[in-house]
Amino acid sequence: MSLFQGAGVALITPMLENGEINYACMEQILEDQIANGTDAVISVGTTGEAPTLDDDEHLEAIRFCVEKVAGRIPVIAGTGSNNTAHAIMMSKEAQKVGADGVLLVAPYYNKATQQGLIDSFSAIANAIDIPCILYNVPSRTGSNILPDTAAYLGKHVENIVAVKEASGNISQVAELLEKSEGTLDVYSGNDDQIVPVMALGGKGVISVLSNVAPKFTHDLAMHCLEGRYDLAAAEQLRAMELCRALFCEVNPIPVKAALAMQGYAAGPLRLPLTEMSEAGKERLRKAMKEFGILAE
Repeated sequence: MSLFQGAGVALITPMLENGEINYACMEQILEDQIANGTDAVISVGTTGEAPTLDDDEHLEAIRFCVEKVAGRIPVIAGTGSNNTAHAIMMSKEAQKVGADGVLLVAPYYNKATQQGLIDSFSAIANAIDIPCILYNVPSRTGSNILPDTAAYLGKHVENIVAVKEASGNISQVAELLEKSEGTLDVYSGNDDQIVPVMALGGKGVISVLSNVAPKFTHDLAMHCLEGRYDLAAAEQLRAMELCRALFCEVNPIPVKAALAMQGYAAGPLRLPLTEMSEAGKERLRKAMKEFGILAE
């Protein structure tokens, strides 16, 4: 059974002006996401600024999400690292605080061979009892989880159950689905490729867009799951400029700015991320208005 089907939100980590996590805002966002049909919460991944949260903050944010979501939808914890031992520790702790699964990014900076990826992901998965989603995002990690590698893990490690595919390479997604032979669910990691990935057999998306347009993103995934691909394609194309605007600067810079425009106390970012440029804000504001998620 899939950990989830549909739209999982790659949740931001809202912050107070002093840089501490804004839990009141986080609770508000979680409630609004659930009310608008979001199918899963991904806590403290890339969009949640995981690299600049210390371990205690990271785990407290996961625990808080688990507590507030209270079993209504799955909570998947970002626990990956370029240090396998650290990823094992964080994954064990995430399981202890009640996460329904973990998201494991490919090792970054030091990278790994394909055998290294197999050994590292296997070690993490074998240390816990909850499902694991592999996260392939070569543009950030410099490391590509090849289809043969992911398929091997899906067939040989029981709780490696899915891949978030953000390579942007639709041919690679097709090969992954072909070679995994149903042992892995595949989620789009790119909001501009939800329909293409799901048309190949993907189960949904792990989405930045869902932060600001949760009902739209959920409905788009449901159109695909229920076979309404003509409507889904039209909706995907309608969202393209908004998707581009949400990534016109490094994620999560634009999405935190977008949430602030919608009235959420999303707060600042931690260095090395900086506030969005005025030109970027104007592009984003225009795209949000045209899409209908920001009042004139």
